[in-house]
Amino acid sequence: MNIVSLARHAAIAAAAGSFALALPAQASEDKIRMMDANKDGMISAAEHTAGARQMFEKMDADRDGRVTSAEMDASQGAQEGGTPAPTMSSAEKIKVIDADNDGAITAAEHEAGSRGMFSSMDVNGDGNLTAAEMQAGHQKMTGEQPR
Repeated sequence: MNIVSLARHAAIAAAAGSFALALPAQASEDKIRMMDANKDGMISAAEHTAGARQMFEKMDADRDGRVTSAEMDASQGAQEGGTPAPTMSSAEKIKVIDADNDGAITAAEHEAGSRGMFSSMDVNGDGNLTAAEMQAGHQKMTGEQPR
């Protein structure tokens, strides 16, 4: 994967509200438990899509079908608690997947970004994400060293 592609995948993951960004190994396992509807220990593409849809709905505070950087900031602030500050601003995250360049993301733009993130993290191509794949995907996208 070239550096431009790697940077794009990282930005897509961040813009999509990545379930794996800024997550230590335990947090990846916690996210899997939270999103794992069938309790098989993995996140399927369908489970990931459902989680992304739920995240978009939480971010869309005014329910207009679009998420602005202010809405994303407010949502991330509520979710982060004690996690490290994001490496990209919400405006930068939005710009990466904002297909119509209107400064906000729609549910369709968010879903497309989430699909790209899932595909890049599913390194074995089995259609599921394990906690290890989520953690490795995070580290690959952000350049962080394993903890």
